[in-house]
Amino acid sequence: MADSQSKDEFDWPPLESNPEVFTEYLQKIGLSKEYSIGEVFGFDEELLAFLPQPIHGIIVTLERLNRESDVAKGLAVDVSKVDYYMDQTGSLDNACGIIACLHAIFNNSDSMLVADSVLENFLVSTKSQTPAERCKSLEKNNDFKNIHKGFAMKGQSAAITTDQSKVQHHFVAYVVKNGQLIELDGTKKGPYVIGECSDVLRGSIKEIQRRLEQGEISDKLSMMTLNSAA
Repeated sequence: MADSQSKDEFDWPPLESNPEVFTEYLQKIGLSKEYSIGEVFGFDEELLAFLPQPIHGIIVTLERLNRESDVAKGLAVDVSKVDYYMDQTGSLDNACGIIACLHAIFNNSDSMLVADSVLENFLVSTKSQTPAERCKSLEKNNDFKNIHKGFAMKGQSAAITTDQSKVQHHFVAYVVKNGQLIELDGTKKGPYVIGECSDVLRGSIKEIQRRLEQGEISDKLSMMTLNSAA
């Protein structure tokens, strides 16, 4: 599949935090059907026990209040800790959902990808690029644009605004690499090393609870999982 690109401006419509829409979207661009996006309905152990396993990554939709707490400022930033990281510039403000998904998927096994798909071709073509260059490549990628536009209008809302000043939510991803929980947010300086972790789900929940307590984010949040399909 050719990686077609264009310099034409494209106002990336935001995606709603809907696991069914995300699953269909990601499988359309090349996520293997052996994987899907699930929803975390609550942080109680009784609810967590029903989630499909294994879980490979976490995608959180949140509303930021304060940019960073003192705790967050002390976290290590190290691009070498992950396989893949990309920046998110202002022109991709509304594309934070797909960027979070790319972070979660590309920092897991390549076997998640369908051969010669949009996802695989994008990974191969940008693997040697810098985080800033990867951002530019996504901005110009027509394969992503054409699919994204159709899926952005799906979900529970009849319409989602593309006015960046009215889009309050933001997507970030969490993965475990080499025994450490990593936060992947393209608007930050790089991947944040949270700390030692063996369970990406519970580690992410602990970090989200810390951010709530520190006043970094509001309680208007949702959490999705990148998991093996049930």
